[in-house]
Amino acid sequence: MNLTKIPFTDKSSIRIYQEYLDRIQRATKSLSKEDQLEIMMELNSHIYENFSQKKSDNEIEQLLDILQKLGSPEEVLKPLVADKKLTQATRTFNPVHIFKALILNIGNGLSYIIFFLLYLCLFAFIFLIGAKTILPDRVGLFYKKGSTFILGMSSNYPGHEMLGNWFIPVMIALTIVFYLLLTFLLKIKNRFHHKH
Repeated sequence: MNLTKIPFTDKSSIRIYQEYLDRIQRATKSLSKEDQLEIMMELNSHIYENFSQKKSDNEIEQLLDILQKLGSPEEVLKPLVADKKLTQATRTFNPVHIFKALILNIGNGLSYIIFFLLYLCLFAFIFLIGAKTILPDRVGLFYKKGSTFILGMSSNYPGHEMLGNWFIPVMIALTIVFYLLLTFLLKIKNRFHHKH
């Protein structure tokens, strides 16, 4: 499936049309090639349908009018790109796609901000895993009898480190479990959003 470009006759029309297609491509570059092509073809068909309704003898003027009505790709496509990126992210479970999707959706509601912050908390787990290898006596799950647990770094906590050599495997397992759980919840939220 390829994009069939509209055959304009005027060189300026061809240039304006190509520049608009380039802007669409830049606005959708974070998406998969299939999603990019789908959006490109959809907008191209809108341009073609409106152009084939021959309203003006001036090709450039007619094209500019159509493009103005479609709007700036950078603004018009922002919600669609954010939605498609979120679908891609929850389908692939790829952390890079998930963070890009959450950043694109951060303005679309409090729930996306909460998900973003929860994913950032997972980085704290990864940080603690690395810190445990560097400072094994100061990082861990500490407990003092009759007191509370502390998970993290402590320079002089008088309690006992509970996990010892099991700290890193437990933290890796928790990171994986929480990542999968968060991504599954994000997928459910995305499906719920599409139903309404």
